[in-house]
Amino acid sequence: MSTTIEKQPGYATSDKASFAWQTARERWPIIITQAIDDVYRSVHAVRDDAAKEDEGKAIVEKLARLKYEVQHDRALELIADDGEPDVAAYNAELAQLNAAGPVTWLKAPWLYTECYLFRRMSTFFRTSEHWPRYDPYARQKIRTFRSSRPAVLELAARYRDLMQQLEKKDSAAVPADVAETLFAEMCEICLWGNATDLSLLTNLTYEDIQKLQGAEARRKAEANILVNDLPAAYSILTKARDAAAASPSAERRVDIVLDNAGFELYVDLILAGYLLRAGLATVVVLHPKNIPWFVSDVLPSDFGALLNALANPTSFYETPSAEEEHQGQPAPAKLTEAERADLAFLFGEWTQLYANGQVVLRPNIFWTQGGSFWRLPADAPELFADLQSSELVVFKGDLNYRKLTCDYDWDPTTPFSEAIGPLGKADSGINVLALRTCKADVVVGLPAGRDEELRAADGGGGDSGQRKWAWNGKWAVVSCSQGKK
Repeated sequence: MSTTIEKQPGYATSDKASFAWQTARERWPIIITQAIDDVYRSVHAVRDDAAKEDEGKAIVEKLARLKYEVQHDRALELIADDGEPDVAAYNAELAQLNAAGPVTWLKAPWLYTECYLFRRMSTFFRTSEHWPRYDPYARQKIRTFRSSRPAVLELAARYRDLMQQLEKKDSAAVPADVAETLFAEMCEICLWGNATDLSLLTNLTYEDIQKLQGAEARRKAEANILVNDLPAAYSILTKARDAAAASPSAERRVDIVLDNAGFELYVDLILAGYLLRAGLATVVVLHPKNIPWFVSDVLPSDFGALLNALANPTSFYETPSAEEEHQGQPAPAKLTEAERADLAFLFGEWTQLYANGQVVLRPNIFWTQGGSFWRLPADAPELFADLQSSELVVFKGDLNYRKLTCDYDWDPTTPFSEAIGPLGKADSGINVLALRTCKADVVVGLPAGRDEELRAADGGGGDSGQRKWAWNGKWAVVSCSQGKK
Protein backbone atom coordinates (compact mmCIF):
# COMPACT_ATOMS: atom_id res chain seq x y z
CA MET A 1 0.00 0.00 0.00
CA SER A 2 1.40 3.37 -1.04
CA THR A 3 2.12 6.06 1.54
CA THR A 4 2.69 8.84 -0.97
CA ILE A 5 1.60 12.21 0.36
CA GLU A 6 -0.03 14.51 -2.21
CA LYS A 7 2.08 17.49 -3.19
CA GLN A 8 -0.82 19.91 -2.71
CA PRO A 9 -0.81 21.46 0.78
CA GLY A 10 -4.11 20.79 2.48
CA TYR A 11 -5.78 22.70 5.27
CA ALA A 12 -4.09 22.55 8.68
CA THR A 13 -5.33 22.65 12.26
CA SER A 14 -2.93 25.55 12.87
CA ASP A 15 -4.66 27.75 10.30
CA LYS A 16 -6.92 30.21 12.12
CA ALA A 17 -8.68 31.11 8.87
CA SER A 18 -9.74 27.50 8.30
CA PHE A 19 -12.60 25.49 9.82
CA ALA A 20 -9.82 23.07 10.82
CA TRP A 21 -8.88 25.42 13.70
CA GLN A 22 -12.35 25.25 15.24
CA THR A 23 -12.73 21.54 14.51
CA ALA A 24 -9.58 20.52 16.36
CA ARG A 25 -10.17 22.72 19.39
CA GLU A 26 -13.94 22.40 19.82
CA ARG A 27 -15.43 19.46 17.93
CA TRP A 28 -12.82 16.79 18.52
CA PRO A 29 -12.94 16.99 22.35
CA ILE A 30 -16.75 16.83 22.19
CA ILE A 31 -16.65 13.80 19.91
CA ILE A 32 -14.24 11.95 22.20
CA THR A 33 -16.33 12.90 25.23
CA GLN A 34 -19.42 11.44 23.54
CA ALA A 35 -17.54 8.17 23.03
CA ILE A 36 -16.40 8.15 26.66
CA ASP A 37 -19.95 8.68 27.90
CA ASP A 38 -21.29 5.93 25.65
CA VAL A 39 -18.69 3.34 26.64
CA TYR A 40 -19.09 4.22 30.32
CA ARG A 41 -22.83 3.59 29.98
CA SER A 42 -22.17 0.20 28.38
CA VAL A 43 -19.61 -0.69 31.03
CA HIS A 44 -22.21 0.03 33.70
CA ALA A 45 -24.55 -2.44 31.97
CA VAL A 46 -22.05 -5.35 32.09
CA ARG A 47 -21.14 -5.28 35.77
CA ASP A 48 -21.95 -8.99 36.01
CA ASP A 49 -19.04 -9.72 33.64
CA ALA A 50 -15.91 -8.62 35.48
CA ALA A 51 -13.51 -9.19 32.60
CA LYS A 52 -15.61 -7.22 30.14
CA GLU A 53 -16.22 -4.48 32.70
CA ASP A 54 -12.50 -4.09 33.44
CA GLU A 55 -11.62 -4.01 29.77
CA GLY A 56 -14.33 -1.41 29.12
CA LYS A 57 -12.95 0.77 31.90
CA ALA A 58 -9.50 0.50 30.34
CA ILE A 59 -10.94 1.68 27.01
CA VAL A 60 -12.54 4.65 28.77
CA GLU A 61 -9.14 5.53 30.22
CA LYS A 62 -7.55 5.36 26.77
CA LEU A 63 -10.21 7.65 25.35
CA ALA A 64 -9.74 10.12 28.22
CA ARG A 65 -5.99 10.13 27.60
CA LEU A 66 -6.61 10.75 23.90
CA LYS A 67 -8.81 13.72 24.73
CA TYR A 68 -6.05 15.10 26.96
CA GLU A 69 -3.53 14.73 24.12
CA VAL A 70 -5.76 16.67 21.74
CA GLN A 71 -6.54 19.48 24.15
CA HIS A 72 -2.90 19.85 25.21
CA ASP A 73 -1.49 19.68 21.68
CA ARG A 74 0.62 16.59 22.23
CA ALA A 75 2.49 14.85 19.42
CA LEU A 76 0.62 12.22 17.43
CA GLU A 77 1.64 8.69 18.44
CA LEU A 78 2.03 5.67 16.22
CA ILE A 79 -1.20 3.70 15.88
CA ALA A 80 -1.13 0.36 17.69
CA ASP A 81 -1.19 -2.71 15.48
CA ASP A 82 -4.70 -4.17 15.58
CA GLY A 83 -4.10 -6.64 12.78
CA GLU A 84 -5.43 -4.49 9.94
CA PRO A 85 -3.13 -3.66 6.98
CA ASP A 86 -3.84 0.07 7.02
CA VAL A 87 -1.99 0.59 10.33
CA ALA A 88 1.36 0.42 8.53
CA ALA A 89 0.25 3.03 5.99
CA TYR A 90 -1.01 5.41 8.68
CA ASN A 91 2.23 5.09 10.64
CA ALA A 92 4.42 5.43 7.54
CA GLU A 93 2.62 8.62 6.60
CA LEU A 94 3.01 9.95 10.13
CA ALA A 95 6.74 9.26 9.90
CA GLN A 96 6.91 11.22 6.64
CA LEU A 97 5.04 14.13 8.20
CA ASN A 98 7.32 14.03 11.27
CA ALA A 99 10.37 14.41 9.05
CA ALA A 100 9.82 18.17 9.15
CA GLY A 101 9.39 18.15 12.93
CA PRO A 102 6.97 16.45 15.37
CA VAL A 103 3.38 16.68 14.25
CA THR A 104 1.05 17.76 17.05
CA TRP A 105 -2.73 17.73 17.17
CA LEU A 106 -3.17 21.47 16.79
CA LYS A 107 -0.40 21.91 14.21
CA ALA A 108 -1.13 19.18 11.69
CA PRO A 109 -2.69 18.45 8.30
CA TRP A 110 -6.43 18.49 8.96
CA LEU A 111 -7.53 15.65 6.67
CA TYR A 112 -4.90 13.16 7.80
CA THR A 113 -5.22 14.02 11.48
CA GLU A 114 -9.02 13.79 11.60
CA CYS A 115 -8.87 10.39 9.90
CA TYR A 116 -6.06 9.39 12.28
CA LEU A 117 -8.28 10.35 15.24
CA PHE A 118 -11.03 7.91 14.34
CA ARG A 119 -8.62 5.21 13.19
CA ARG A 120 -6.73 5.39 16.47
CA MET A 121 -9.95 5.31 18.49
CA SER A 122 -10.95 2.14 16.66
CA THR A 123 -7.78 0.38 17.84
CA PHE A 124 -8.86 0.81 21.46
CA PHE A 125 -11.75 -1.50 20.69
CA ARG A 126 -10.20 -3.75 18.05
CA THR A 127 -7.28 -4.73 20.28
CA SER A 128 -9.67 -5.74 23.06
CA GLU A 129 -11.09 -9.19 23.71
CA HIS A 130 -14.65 -8.23 24.63
CA TRP A 131 -15.24 -5.01 22.64
CA PRO A 132 -13.64 -5.58 19.20
CA ARG A 133 -16.64 -4.53 17.08
CA TYR A 134 -18.15 -2.00 19.44
CA ASP A 135 -19.49 1.22 17.89
CA PRO A 136 -19.49 4.02 20.48
CA TYR A 137 -21.79 6.08 18.25
CA ALA A 138 -24.43 3.45 17.43
CA ARG A 139 -26.83 4.81 20.05
CA GLN A 140 -26.53 8.35 18.70
CA LYS A 141 -27.10 7.24 15.14
CA ILE A 142 -30.28 5.28 15.79
CA ARG A 143 -31.56 7.91 18.24
CA THR A 144 -31.14 10.61 15.62
CA PHE A 145 -32.96 8.47 13.07
CA ARG A 146 -35.82 8.17 15.53
CA SER A 147 -35.91 11.95 15.89
CA SER A 148 -36.27 12.21 12.10
CA ARG A 149 -39.71 10.61 12.28
CA PRO A 150 -41.66 13.37 10.45
CA ALA A 151 -39.37 13.30 7.42
CA VAL A 152 -39.16 9.49 7.46
CA LEU A 153 -42.94 9.19 7.33
CA GLU A 154 -43.29 11.86 4.66
CA LEU A 155 -40.79 10.17 2.38
CA ALA A 156 -42.20 6.71 3.00
CA ALA A 157 -45.61 7.85 1.80
CA ARG A 158 -44.16 9.67 -1.20
CA TYR A 159 -41.96 6.72 -2.16
CA ARG A 160 -44.75 4.16 -1.88
CA ASP A 161 -47.04 6.29 -4.04
CA LEU A 162 -44.29 6.79 -6.61
CA MET A 163 -43.40 3.11 -6.83
CA GLN A 164 -47.03 2.14 -7.24
CA GLN A 165 -47.38 4.64 -10.07
CA LEU A 166 -44.26 3.34 -11.79
CA GLU A 167 -45.54 -0.21 -11.44
CA LYS A 168 -48.73 0.69 -13.33
CA LYS A 169 -46.84 1.90 -16.39
CA ASP A 170 -43.65 1.24 -18.24
CA SER A 171 -41.07 3.68 -16.86
CA ALA A 172 -40.04 4.43 -20.44
CA ALA A 173 -43.54 5.83 -21.03
CA VAL A 174 -43.05 8.57 -18.44
CA PRO A 175 -42.57 11.91 -20.26
CA ALA A 176 -38.89 12.79 -20.52
CA ASP A 177 -39.18 16.10 -18.65
CA VAL A 178 -41.16 14.48 -15.83
CA ALA A 179 -38.65 11.65 -15.54
CA GLU A 180 -35.70 14.03 -15.33
CA THR A 181 -37.46 16.22 -12.77
CA LEU A 182 -38.19 13.16 -10.66
CA PHE A 183 -34.55 12.08 -10.85
CA ALA A 184 -33.47 15.56 -9.75
CA GLU A 185 -35.85 15.57 -6.81
CA MET A 186 -34.67 12.14 -5.64
CA CYS A 187 -31.05 13.27 -5.82
CA GLU A 188 -31.81 16.50 -3.96
CA ILE A 189 -33.52 14.53 -1.20
CA CYS A 190 -30.33 12.48 -1.03
CA LEU A 191 -28.20 15.64 -1.06
CA TRP A 192 -29.89 17.37 1.86
CA GLY A 193 -30.17 14.17 3.88
CA ASN A 194 -26.76 14.79 5.39
CA ALA A 195 -28.11 17.75 7.31
CA THR A 196 -27.99 15.27 10.21
CA ASP A 197 -24.21 14.84 10.25
CA LEU A 198 -23.61 14.05 13.94
CA SER A 199 -19.94 15.02 13.91
CA LEU A 200 -20.97 18.60 13.13
CA LEU A 201 -24.38 19.09 14.74
CA THR A 202 -23.16 18.45 18.26
CA ASN A 203 -25.43 21.02 19.93
CA LEU A 204 -28.71 20.86 18.03
CA THR A 205 -31.96 19.67 19.54
CA TYR A 206 -34.19 17.11 17.87
CA GLU A 207 -36.57 19.92 16.90
CA ASP A 208 -33.71 21.65 15.07
CA ILE A 209 -32.90 18.44 13.21
CA GLN A 210 -36.50 18.05 12.06
CA LYS A 211 -36.45 21.58 10.63
CA LEU A 212 -33.57 20.56 8.38
CA GLN A 213 -35.62 17.79 6.78
CA GLY A 214 -38.85 17.43 4.84
CA ALA A 215 -40.27 18.78 1.59
CA GLU A 216 -40.58 22.41 2.64
CA ALA A 217 -36.96 22.55 3.74
CA ARG A 218 -35.85 21.02 0.44
CA ARG A 219 -37.79 23.59 -1.60
CA LYS A 220 -36.24 26.48 0.33
CA ALA A 221 -32.78 24.97 -0.03
CA GLU A 222 -32.99 24.39 -3.80
CA ALA A 223 -31.77 27.92 -4.47
CA ASN A 224 -28.69 27.19 -2.35
CA ILE A 225 -27.22 24.60 -4.73
CA LEU A 226 -24.28 26.56 -6.08
CA VAL A 227 -23.25 24.01 -8.70
CA ASN A 228 -25.83 21.62 -10.13
CA ASP A 229 -24.60 18.97 -12.55
CA LEU A 230 -27.60 16.66 -12.12
CA PRO A 231 -28.54 17.00 -15.82
CA ALA A 232 -25.15 15.54 -16.76
CA ALA A 233 -25.59 12.66 -14.31
CA TYR A 234 -29.08 11.94 -15.64
CA SER A 235 -27.75 11.93 -19.20
CA ILE A 236 -25.10 9.37 -18.23
CA LEU A 237 -27.70 6.99 -16.82
CA THR A 238 -30.25 7.38 -19.61
CA LYS A 239 -27.61 6.87 -22.31
CA ALA A 240 -26.46 3.67 -20.58
CA ARG A 241 -30.08 2.50 -20.31
CA ASP A 242 -30.77 3.21 -23.97
CA ALA A 243 -27.53 1.57 -25.10
CA ALA A 244 -28.47 -1.59 -23.18
CA ALA A 245 -31.94 -1.82 -24.77
CA ALA A 246 -30.73 -4.51 -27.16
CA SER A 247 -29.42 -6.64 -24.25
CA PRO A 248 -31.79 -6.11 -21.31
CA SER A 249 -29.96 -8.67 -19.17
CA ALA A 250 -26.76 -6.57 -19.17
CA GLU A 251 -25.82 -5.14 -15.77
CA ARG A 252 -25.95 -1.37 -15.32
CA ARG A 253 -24.50 -0.43 -11.97
CA VAL A 254 -24.63 2.66 -9.80
CA ASP A 255 -22.33 2.86 -6.79
CA ILE A 256 -22.96 5.05 -3.75
CA VAL A 257 -20.03 5.77 -1.43
CA LEU A 258 -22.06 6.32 1.71
CA ASP A 259 -21.73 9.05 4.30
CA ASN A 260 -24.01 9.13 7.34
CA ALA A 261 -26.23 6.47 8.89
CA GLY A 262 -29.78 7.03 10.10
CA PHE A 263 -31.89 9.41 8.05
CA GLU A 264 -29.23 9.90 5.39
CA LEU A 265 -28.88 6.15 4.85
CA TYR A 266 -32.66 6.04 4.67
CA VAL A 267 -32.70 8.58 1.83
CA ASP A 268 -29.80 6.79 0.13
CA LEU A 269 -31.98 3.67 0.07
CA ILE A 270 -34.87 5.76 -1.26
CA LEU A 271 -32.60 6.83 -4.12
CA ALA A 272 -31.34 3.28 -4.70
CA GLY A 273 -34.87 1.88 -4.86
CA TYR A 274 -35.96 4.61 -7.23
CA LEU A 275 -33.00 4.08 -9.59
CA LEU A 276 -33.78 0.37 -9.77
CA ARG A 277 -37.54 0.66 -10.19
CA ALA A 278 -37.22 3.48 -12.74
CA GLY A 279 -34.85 1.43 -14.86
CA LEU A 280 -31.88 3.77 -14.43
CA ALA A 281 -29.83 0.96 -12.90
CA THR A 282 -30.05 -2.80 -12.50
CA VAL A 283 -27.75 -2.98 -9.45
CA VAL A 284 -26.88 -0.44 -6.75
CA VAL A 285 -23.70 -1.08 -4.76
CA LEU A 286 -23.50 0.67 -1.38
CA HIS A 287 -20.06 1.32 0.11
CA PRO A 288 -20.14 1.61 3.93
CA LYS A 289 -17.16 2.01 6.26
CA ASN A 290 -15.67 -0.93 8.13
CA ILE A 291 -14.91 0.91 11.40
CA PRO A 292 -16.76 3.63 13.38
CA TRP A 293 -15.91 6.72 11.36
CA PHE A 294 -16.56 10.44 11.80
CA VAL A 295 -19.27 9.64 14.36
CA SER A 296 -22.22 9.02 12.07
CA ASP A 297 -20.82 7.23 9.01
CA VAL A 298 -22.54 4.05 7.87
CA LEU A 299 -21.31 0.66 9.06
CA PRO A 300 -22.86 -2.58 7.75
CA SER A 301 -24.53 -2.95 11.15
CA ASP A 302 -26.31 0.39 10.65
CA PHE A 303 -28.04 -1.04 7.61
CA GLY A 304 -29.43 -3.84 9.79
CA ALA A 305 -30.43 -1.41 12.53
CA LEU A 306 -32.41 0.70 10.07
CA LEU A 307 -34.23 -2.30 8.62
CA ASN A 308 -35.01 -3.55 12.12
CA ALA A 309 -36.57 -0.17 12.92
CA LEU A 310 -38.76 -0.39 9.82
CA ALA A 311 -39.65 -4.00 10.56
CA ASN A 312 -40.97 -3.01 14.00
CA PRO A 313 -42.01 0.65 13.58
CA THR A 314 -44.60 0.60 16.34
CA SER A 315 -42.04 -0.42 18.93
CA PHE A 316 -39.36 1.84 17.48
CA TYR A 317 -41.39 5.03 17.20
CA GLU A 318 -43.99 4.67 19.94
CA THR A 319 -41.91 3.34 22.83
CA PRO A 320 -40.52 6.22 24.94
CA SER A 321 -36.73 6.32 25.06
CA ALA A 322 -34.89 6.19 28.36
CA GLU A 323 -34.09 9.90 28.00
CA GLU A 324 -37.75 10.77 27.39
CA GLU A 325 -38.87 8.78 30.40
CA HIS A 326 -36.18 10.37 32.55
CA GLN A 327 -37.28 13.84 31.46
CA GLY A 328 -40.95 13.03 32.02
CA GLN A 329 -41.88 13.72 28.41
CA PRO A 330 -45.21 12.47 27.05
CA ALA A 331 -45.21 9.24 25.09
CA PRO A 332 -44.63 9.66 21.34
CA ALA A 333 -47.73 9.86 19.17
CA LYS A 334 -48.95 6.55 17.79
CA LEU A 335 -48.42 5.79 14.13
CA THR A 336 -51.51 5.80 11.96
CA GLU A 337 -52.50 2.71 10.02
CA ALA A 338 -51.41 4.42 6.79
CA GLU A 339 -48.00 5.29 8.24
CA ARG A 340 -47.44 1.71 9.36
CA ALA A 341 -48.44 0.49 5.90
CA ASP A 342 -46.02 2.90 4.22
CA LEU A 343 -43.13 1.74 6.39
CA ALA A 344 -44.07 -1.91 5.83
CA PHE A 345 -43.98 -1.26 2.09
CA LEU A 346 -40.48 0.19 2.37
CA PHE A 347 -39.27 -2.73 4.49
CA GLY A 348 -40.64 -5.24 2.01
CA GLU A 349 -39.25 -3.33 -0.95
CA TRP A 350 -35.73 -2.99 0.39
CA THR A 351 -35.42 -6.49 1.80
CA GLN A 352 -36.58 -7.88 -1.55
CA LEU A 353 -34.05 -5.80 -3.49
CA TYR A 354 -31.32 -6.92 -1.10
CA ALA A 355 -32.36 -10.57 -1.34
CA ASN A 356 -32.41 -10.33 -5.14
CA GLY A 357 -28.86 -8.99 -5.21
CA GLN A 358 -29.97 -5.66 -6.65
CA VAL A 359 -28.79 -3.76 -3.57
CA VAL A 360 -25.33 -4.84 -2.47
CA LEU A 361 -23.21 -3.81 0.55
CA ARG A 362 -19.49 -3.72 -0.22
CA PRO A 363 -17.23 -2.24 2.50
CA ASN A 364 -13.56 -1.66 1.72
CA ILE A 365 -10.69 -0.66 3.98
CA PHE A 366 -9.67 2.06 1.52
CA TRP A 367 -12.57 4.30 2.55
CA THR A 368 -11.01 4.79 6.01
CA GLN A 369 -7.48 5.55 4.83
CA GLY A 370 -5.80 8.76 5.97
CA GLY A 371 -5.30 10.37 2.59
CA SER A 372 -7.30 11.60 -0.37
CA PHE A 373 -9.03 9.66 -3.12
CA TRP A 374 -6.29 10.77 -5.49
CA ARG A 375 -4.55 7.66 -4.15
CA LEU A 376 -7.29 5.26 -5.25
CA PRO A 377 -5.67 3.96 -8.48
CA ALA A 378 -2.31 3.26 -6.78
CA ASP A 379 -3.41 2.24 -3.29
CA ALA A 380 -6.53 0.22 -4.13
CA PRO A 381 -6.22 -0.93 -7.76
CA GLU A 382 -8.79 -3.71 -7.36
CA LEU A 383 -11.37 -1.29 -5.95
CA PHE A 384 -10.52 1.20 -8.68
CA ALA A 385 -11.03 -1.45 -11.38
CA ASP A 386 -14.32 -2.48 -9.77
CA LEU A 387 -15.60 1.11 -9.77
CA GLN A 388 -14.76 1.35 -13.46
CA SER A 389 -17.53 -1.23 -14.00
CA SER A 390 -20.06 1.26 -12.67
CA GLU A 391 -22.04 3.68 -14.82
CA LEU A 392 -21.93 6.31 -12.06
CA VAL A 393 -20.14 6.49 -8.72
CA VAL A 394 -21.95 8.79 -6.29
CA PHE A 395 -19.87 10.19 -3.43
CA LYS A 396 -22.00 11.43 -0.55
CA GLY A 397 -21.21 14.17 1.93
CA ASP A 398 -18.54 16.61 2.97
CA LEU A 399 -15.68 14.28 3.91
CA ASN A 400 -15.90 12.36 0.63
CA TYR A 401 -15.79 15.71 -1.20
CA ARG A 402 -12.75 16.77 0.80
CA LYS A 403 -11.05 13.49 -0.07
CA LEU A 404 -12.01 13.78 -3.73
CA THR A 405 -10.49 17.26 -3.96
CA CYS A 406 -7.44 16.45 -1.81
CA ASP A 407 -8.72 18.96 0.81
CA TYR A 408 -6.58 21.52 -0.96
CA ASP A 409 -7.02 25.28 -0.93
CA TRP A 410 -8.04 25.44 -4.58
CA ASP A 411 -9.11 28.60 -6.30
CA PRO A 412 -12.92 28.15 -6.06
CA THR A 413 -13.28 28.50 -9.84
CA THR A 414 -11.09 25.42 -10.44
CA PRO A 415 -12.99 22.84 -12.51
CA PHE A 416 -14.19 19.87 -10.47
CA SER A 417 -12.60 17.38 -12.89
CA GLU A 418 -9.22 19.02 -12.31
CA ALA A 419 -9.56 19.13 -8.53
CA ILE A 420 -10.27 15.40 -8.22
CA GLY A 421 -6.98 14.48 -9.85
CA PRO A 422 -6.71 10.98 -11.35
CA LEU A 423 -10.43 10.32 -10.98
CA GLY A 424 -11.23 13.40 -13.08
CA LYS A 425 -9.19 12.46 -16.11
CA ALA A 426 -11.16 12.03 -19.33
CA ASP A 427 -9.91 8.44 -19.58
CA SER A 428 -10.17 7.53 -15.88
CA GLY A 429 -12.95 5.06 -16.64
CA ILE A 430 -15.07 6.47 -13.81
CA ASN A 431 -18.04 8.82 -13.88
CA VAL A 432 -18.09 10.71 -10.57
CA LEU A 433 -21.03 12.51 -9.00
CA ALA A 434 -20.46 14.35 -5.72
CA LEU A 435 -23.52 15.25 -3.61
CA ARG A 436 -22.18 17.57 -0.94
CA THR A 437 -23.58 20.12 1.47
CA CYS A 438 -20.65 22.41 2.31
CA LYS A 439 -19.28 21.93 5.83
CA ALA A 440 -15.61 22.67 5.27
CA ASP A 441 -13.40 25.15 3.43
CA VAL A 442 -12.60 23.45 0.14
CA VAL A 443 -14.93 24.21 -2.76
CA VAL A 444 -14.44 24.15 -6.52
CA GLY A 445 -16.40 24.69 -9.70
CA LEU A 446 -17.95 28.01 -8.68
CA PRO A 447 -18.61 30.79 -11.19
CA ALA A 448 -16.11 33.65 -11.02
CA GLY A 449 -16.98 36.07 -8.23
CA ARG A 450 -19.45 33.78 -6.44
CA ASP A 451 -17.13 32.98 -3.55
CA GLU A 452 -16.52 36.69 -3.02
CA GLU A 453 -20.27 37.36 -3.00
CA LEU A 454 -20.88 34.68 -0.42
CA ARG A 455 -18.03 35.87 1.78
CA ALA A 456 -19.40 39.43 1.66
CA ALA A 457 -22.88 38.30 2.78
CA ASP A 458 -23.86 38.31 6.43
CA GLY A 459 -21.94 35.58 8.26
CA GLY A 460 -19.96 34.65 5.17
CA GLY A 461 -16.54 35.52 6.54
CA GLY A 462 -16.07 39.02 5.17
CA ASP A 463 -12.51 40.29 5.36
CA SER A 464 -11.48 37.76 8.00
CA GLY A 465 -9.93 35.45 5.40
CA GLN A 466 -12.36 32.74 6.49
CA ARG A 467 -14.78 31.04 4.11
CA LYS A 468 -17.43 30.85 6.82
CA TRP A 469 -20.31 30.54 4.38
CA ALA A 470 -19.04 27.04 3.56
CA TRP A 471 -19.00 25.78 7.15
CA ASN A 472 -22.65 25.39 8.13
CA GLY A 473 -24.29 23.16 5.50
CA LYS A 474 -26.53 25.93 4.15
CA TRP A 475 -24.96 25.75 0.68
CA ALA A 476 -24.40 22.73 -1.54
CA VAL A 477 -22.60 21.62 -4.68
CA VAL A 478 -23.59 18.79 -7.01
CA SER A 479 -20.57 18.16 -9.21
CA CYS A 480 -20.12 15.63 -12.00
CA SER A 481 -17.00 14.45 -13.85
CA GLN A 482 -17.22 12.13 -16.84
CA GLY A 483 -14.32 9.73 -17.30
CA LYS A 484 -16.03 6.85 -19.13
CA LYS A 485 -16.12 6.82 -22.91
